Amino acid sequence: MDELNFEGYTCPVPIRPTDTVLLGHGSGGTLSRDLLNRLFLPELGRAAPRLLDDSAVVAIGDQRFAITTDSHVVSPLFFPGGDIGRLAICGTVNDLAMVGAQPVALTCGFVIEEGLSFELLQRVVASMKAAAQEAGVYIAAGDTKVVQKGGADQLFINTSGIGTIPDGIDISGARAHAGDVIIVSGTLGDHGIAVLSAREGLGFETKLESDVAPLNDLVQAMIGAGGIHVLRDPTRGGLATSLVEISEQSNVTIEIAEQVLPVKPAVKAACEMLGFDPLYIANEGKLVAFVKESAADRVLDVMKKTKYGEQAVVIGRVIGSGKSPAKQSCGQVRLKTAIGGTRLVDMLPGEMLPRIC
Repeated sequence: MDELNFEGYTCPVPIRPTDTVLLGHGSGGTLSRDLLNRLFLPELGRAAPRLLDDSAVVAIGDQRFAITTDSHVVSPLFFPGGDIGRLAICGTVNDLAMVGAQPVALTCGFVIEEGLSFELLQRVVASMKAAAQEAGVYIAAGDTKVVQKGGADQLFINTSGIGTIPDGIDISGARAHAGDVIIVSGTLGDHGIAVLSAREGLGFETKLESDVAPLNDLVQAMIGAGGIHVLRDPTRGGLATSLVEISEQSNVTIEIAEQVLPVKPAVKAACEMLGFDPLYIANEGKLVAFVKESAADRVLDVMKKTKYGEQAVVIGRVIGSGKSPAKQSCGQVRLKTAIGGTRLVDMLPGEMLPRIC
């Protein structure tokens, strides 16, 4: 195997404060949160309360809407199981679905580097069309900008979305309760390792594919079963970061079991070889749900009957609410290890895999 270039990648270790933007500020973890708290929320977050869920919820008259926006800079543009176009559509559809919304329409903006072939761009657009049709949404508006060669890395895509929230639906990271059962919809880390494999030419014997997929139909089936308190798609920063965010939003203590975490052998092997933790690897077609205990079996059964929830499994519970003043945020998520011990889980501090979504 040729020598691999992992410049810019770091294992999840602390990064010192800096006055310049680092790759880690795009990780979705601690540095991303610090960037929001330090700059964007003080300047731009004053107009309305921010729950910092995957989508914002706004009311117009008697109707509630979810709105969200996301930018996609994945490298390479095409990877096993997906591409930047499918990623852009599914990522935005899923963000809307995570607050219980039924996605309706998207916008898309393209930043195109001079010299990009029309053939490649057409493939991306065709993939977006197919993903939108699968999700049952349409592209309502768009924009294109072309920058000089070297001004971008081939193609960046921004997508925004809007969806309607039915009456009686109240799903948020701030609604986890003691006793809730925690379910993930399938295997972890598939997307991140598939993209890294394509980027670095890793010669894994087992074919790894991204899990990128629209989850809105899965979510609607779960809502029909009842008892859904929290939904989150663990993208940047992986499952660990999502669980820490939810624990802080809801002020609860979470415990998950290492032995039941669903990780494909190929992903586990890749992580062991590269020194990564599957808990921090990005996913693009999975969700984590916090479900009322009395409804958990019913929700799990419904999930297993859907295309993107067949491998759903219970991974833990909310074991308490409230936080003592002395307890740090990393103590809010606990992992019961395979050998019977317990370790604390914190957010991804830096950037483990840049340009992953």
